[in-house]
Amino acid sequence: MKIAWCITGAGHLLRESFEVMKKLKEEIEDLKVTTLLSRAGEEVVKMYGLFEELKCISNGNYYEELILEREHPYSSPITGRLSLGKYDYLISSPTSGNTVAKVVNGIADSLVTNAIAQAGKGFVKSIIVPVDYKEGIIITKLPYSIDRKRCKLCLKCINVCPNKAIIKRDNFVEIFLPKCVGCGKCKEICQYNAIIEGKEIKMRVRKIDAENTKKLMELEDVIVLKHPYEILDFFGIYK
Repeated sequence: MKIAWCITGAGHLLRESFEVMKKLKEEIEDLKVTTLLSRAGEEVVKMYGLFEELKCISNGNYYEELILEREHPYSSPITGRLSLGKYDYLISSPTSGNTVAKVVNGIADSLVTNAIAQAGKGFVKSIIVPVDYKEGIIITKLPYSIDRKRCKLCLKCINVCPNKAIIKRDNFVEIFLPKCVGCGKCKEICQYNAIIEGKEIKMRVRKIDAENTKKLMELEDVIVLKHPYEILDFFGIYK
């Protein structure tokens, strides 16, 4: 089986999506996964410390490539495989509200949106997990952050960060997430437990985003799921 898996710039449900990717690789014999990573998706995967893990899932072999949007135009030949029906499924998880909004309005101006459009043209079923599934409040987890109440401004985290992602302000330090690769070295060296990974926050799913998800359900050969774990159910695999 061959799957094209799209990842967009959403942190919500990202770790769960990775769990499902690995479980499918374990359970389905000869499964090949090509991963298509949007520009924002690449940033988010790195800041959550999952990029190296992703390179193991899509290891560079034929039909197991890791396709980065910054290296491939949205008209990349990879998306042509979808229009030719070369994949059994396209999976997009997690899928940002921005991507869903474009898809339901027929816009295909990025690697992921074009891949979804080409899948529809090539009679390839798309399984999409939108982060904005239903209007209301959701709980999501952040990548690394700094608790300013605990921080003593020792600046050891700045010195140990390989990407210079930690910045000193007047009276506090902060992590500049676009540079963070989630290596955790700052957390390891902090003796005050001021570096936090996975802090839970509340976010609102807006009405317009939830309405776009409903429109997504009406598209040809598109299956919309609420959570990445439901992908396992779709393939008859128990978590």
